[in-house]
Amino acid sequence: MEIVILTALGVGLATVFGSIIGFVLKEIPHRFNDLLLGFAAGIMMVAAILGLIVPAMEAGGATQLPIVFLGIMCGAFCLVLADKALPFLHNVAGIKGSDNRVMLLVLAIAIHNFPEGIAAGVSFLTDNTAGALSVAGGIALQNIPEGMVIIAPMLSAGITKKRAFLIALGTGLTEVLGTLLGYTVIQLSAAILPFSLAFAGGTMLYVICDEMIPETHSHGNARASTYALLAGFCVMLLMDFLL
Repeated sequence: MEIVILTALGVGLATVFGSIIGFVLKEIPHRFNDLLLGFAAGIMMVAAILGLIVPAMEAGGATQLPIVFLGIMCGAFCLVLADKALPFLHNVAGIKGSDNRVMLLVLAIAIHNFPEGIAAGVSFLTDNTAGALSVAGGIALQNIPEGMVIIAPMLSAGITKKRAFLIALGTGLTEVLGTLLGYTVIQLSAAILPFSLAFAGGTMLYVICDEMIPETHSHGNARASTYALLAGFCVMLLMDFLL
């Protein structure tokens, strides 16, 4: 349990670490951000497949393959619903004025951090601790640029540095809660482990395909970002082989 708690803190604090870099750099070059996101996408892709989906198939056996496929699709659909819920949450929060677009961005990151945290927590319920750490590592690496990119818009909107840091810390804490919840709840029922692993893998694949890759291709750095993704993919394969 100790390693899960430490991992949860590490995954969540990666966003805070990114926000500190954001304070220092003020404005992050798109090329640098796209390369880092592409590299993280490659790592997360291997982590989702080898760290979550393959163990889900092994845990459930051939007869449970439909459950695994359903888990992957449900994980992706969960994030679709989260995206749809953003305007509603935006209205409930009463966000107005210059903070409007900025706080919507923060809400989006916080909402997506929660299922990513669950993915990290669920991965520790397999017998492969190294694989679980690779999942958490991929998520943490992806959280660093997320923390970086939310600082400059908040400062531009007139939000104080102290409040901006606390908001970034809050988005990281959602991931800590997700990690602990994923590990604790799924541990109570091993019967739903294949579905849970597949669900977590589906959320990660959705984030990669729907958000990370389009973002890295939207600033004219598509080719370099693709090579960065492939580099991350190969690095993660090597780490999985060596571990």
